[in-house]
Amino acid sequence: MANSSASETHADSSEMPVSLMDRPKHIAIIMDGNGRWAQKRDLPRVEGHRRGVASVRRITEKCAREKIEQLTLYCLSSENWRRPAMELDFLMHLLEQYMIEERELIMEQRICVSRIGRRNDIPASTLQEVDRTIELSKKNNGLRLCLAINYGGRAELTDAVKRIAAKVKQGELDPDFITEETIAASLDTAGMSDPDLLVRTAGEMRLSNFLLWQISYSELWVTDVLWPDFEDSHLDAAMMAYASRTRRFGGLL
Repeated sequence: MANSSASETHADSSEMPVSLMDRPKHIAIIMDGNGRWAQKRDLPRVEGHRRGVASVRRITEKCAREKIEQLTLYCLSSENWRRPAMELDFLMHLLEQYMIEERELIMEQRICVSRIGRRNDIPASTLQEVDRTIELSKKNNGLRLCLAINYGGRAELTDAVKRIAAKVKQGELDPDFITEETIAASLDTAGMSDPDLLVRTAGEMRLSNFLLWQISYSELWVTDVLWPDFEDSHLDAAMMAYASRTRRFGGLL
């Protein structure tokens, strides 16, 4: 797992750009460090989340320009509901606002929006705006932007097992014929490619229950940069690191 400081990342970004052939098709990002960004500046944690939205916009536009096929963003984990109610209310308001304010840009850039995670606990007004954007953008043929909201990898696997068990119980599926493809087709991400590159900001060396099945062979890249400070150059550095690696998928080359 690579780890780089902000200065190292900017230095790397001055090198040759990554060719289209060598770029990851699917990038997943654990957007960490909003609260720490605010605390370092003696600001309320919610200000870090507000600044984090600007990074979401910036990196989404960057991926669309770079012809990345899919970007999956970890917006809210199922464990994040343990946070203070005021912070959660603000996060939901930000998400709702983002869906409304970015809708025109999403349509202009032909971005196709989707969502993974459980629907329960998400406020109805927020879900309504997310669903509206998903419906409006479903025929777009540009970047596929997947938002993980109230998402947890273990919860996703649990729900997948329940779906498969129900089919077995109803006689629609023989347990002897359950394969990895059966499980993948029962996940929230059914029909999506697995991430080629997983980026985590703020220097934490853990997966935080994110896409546990899907990232089995993803390349990992970690930076100390806090999410509100994450720039195009940092993503360039992550893609250059990805392009420099040899992916073996368990075999020998």
